[in-house]
Amino acid sequence: MPGLGCTDLEALRLHVGDCHRCPLGETRTRVVFGVGDAGARVMFIGEAPGKNEDLKGEPFVGAAGQLLNELLAHAGLKRHEVYIANVLKCRPPGNRDPEPVEIETCTPFLREQIRLIGPDVLVTLGNFATKFVLKTETGITRLHGTVHAAGRFTVLPIFHPAAAIYDRTKRDALFSDFEKLRELLGERLEGAAAQGGDQAVSAASLNASCELGEPLPGTAPGGAGPATGHTQPADDASPASDAQPAGDTQPRLF
Repeated sequence: MPGLGCTDLEALRLHVGDCHRCPLGETRTRVVFGVGDAGARVMFIGEAPGKNEDLKGEPFVGAAGQLLNELLAHAGLKRHEVYIANVLKCRPPGNRDPEPVEIETCTPFLREQIRLIGPDVLVTLGNFATKFVLKTETGITRLHGTVHAAGRFTVLPIFHPAAAIYDRTKRDALFSDFEKLRELLGERLEGAAAQGGDQAVSAASLNASCELGEPLPGTAPGGAGPATGHTQPADDASPASDAQPAGDTQPRLF
């Protein structure tokens, strides 16, 4: 999918404007564009703004945001060092799940944010972000804590922090997955040092032809493909295979 051609995040923010491109514009309070370092190594993608985010216009400012800050510290990161956005930029009424037309309308802005920021690692928080980025129907319970290759990007799916607020059993999994993020970032730094240069993907090196989506074994083309064999045990599915996935016959573009 072609990019929007914005020169920076501020230009994109102006392009989004006081968006009414889908019906959510009639019910939300504020557009929640995103926040953080425009050159971040790590970009977090959530589902959609909640009540607190809708009122403030910033992602992850409620109880889930407080937990996210704690998790970031566990991974050796500070909030101002990362970038945080959502699949949707407007709150769905009653915090219901995003609808397909809303995702289709809003995600070109997310794609453009990713293109402009050019992060080393995309962390997808929860089902909707993971399924969008990896183009898979496999759920977060199976995929969390596994490292994937999606075109030029390294992707680490993790439970949404809100999941641990409603289900305390997921708290340990969250901290374990953020420890994996810490290890992943450390490995990338070590690899860059070994090659005598920084391997971070710069925004200037990215363009709108970044391809996403490699199928998991047993899924239709367009599913997610694990880049490593590191898999957390799942309570509703068997672990992902260590086998390398076949190429996507219809690659998705970022």
